[in-house]
Amino acid sequence: MNDSTTAPSSPVVLEAWFDLQCPDCFQALDDIRALREKYGDRLDVQLRHFPLAKHKHAYAAAQAAEEAVEQGRGWAYAEALLARTADLGARGEPVLLEVATELGLDAEEFDTALIDGRHLLTVDADEAEGKAIKVTGTPTYVIGGERLDGGQSQEGLRARIEEIADRLLADR
Repeated sequence: MNDSTTAPSSPVVLEAWFDLQCPDCFQALDDIRALREKYGDRLDVQLRHFPLAKHKHAYAAAQAAEEAVEQGRGWAYAEALLARTADLGARGEPVLLEVATELGLDAEEFDTALIDGRHLLTVDADEAEGKAIKVTGTPTYVIGGERLDGGQSQEGLRARIEEIADRLLADR
């Protein structure tokens, strides 16, 4: 998702590879928020799509998130959707449109985007890049060329990301 949290010229980039139906990714939002607060515009947090096959609606959710980017609310949409992973799993794609409506986005345009597949290439490109760098689960983070896997446990990940970010920022 090309809706980063700061200006594109931020000195340090943190790629967060997420599946928007993944409960672990929802838990990871606390770390993302803390990192945004600590680093502000010195850290560019970019959400990347890696929908897992075990989550039936993750691929459509990734496409919907891209439509939210088009409508100017990418991160807000991703966060709201992650808060409803169980609902998405139980009820499917209607949840994608409900979240759009709740955020004041054009739900009809979301529906059209899901039908016409206008964001398929973006999601596919993220997924292919993730596979190329050996992302196997979510959340996974990439910062300073280092991949940190959070799918098994979030324990210690924020501290490790901060350590890498601090080192990269000190080198600039």
